[in-house]
Amino acid sequence: MRTFIAIDLDPGIKRTLSDFLRRLKKLVPQNISWIREPGMHLTLKFLGEIDESQVPLIKTIMNDVAAASAAFPLKLRGTGVFPPQAKIPRVLWIGTEEQAAILNLEENLVSGLERLGFAREERPFHPHLTIGRVKHASGFREALAELEKNRETAFGEMVVDRIILFNSVLKPTGAEYSVLGESPLS
Repeated sequence: MRTFIAIDLDPGIKRTLSDFLRRLKKLVPQNISWIREPGMHLTLKFLGEIDESQVPLIKTIMNDVAAASAAFPLKLRGTGVFPPQAKIPRVLWIGTEEQAAILNLEENLVSGLERLGFAREERPFHPHLTIGRVKHASGFREALAELEKNRETAFGEMVVDRIILFNSVLKPTGAEYSVLGESPLS
């Protein structure tokens, strides 16, 4: 099964982001694979393909990390692309205000998962919500201009009070997610 650990977003923030995405989709109806509202989340650690027998071990790490982490506010702010200086970006995203709490949560989670054999990412962690993936190089300049206009826009604030282990099933209509486990923060 294909899995990842993430922060699910509050319904109000998902609605705000969906409104923003509707504006972007009007500018670029094709060439970008847009995220759908039910799948909006902030990934802390992509685990990839795992065996079902690993789920209880992963949940134990999640529970330990969550128990040692206090709930914290998360502010979604700004837009951008990866790679940042590329002529043709691959990913469009909504950012977060930098906060020690989310960086510490991710670091503690990754450190715990390393003990189970999950490799650490080589790139530094930059908390973000992927909103679109560029499929083709043409016709997305208008979306980039709109993203540039929203580099400092606030998209909402919520309290992070849990982390979630998701199963991801890839389908032609997009990924579908189901919850395998939740760990409440202290």
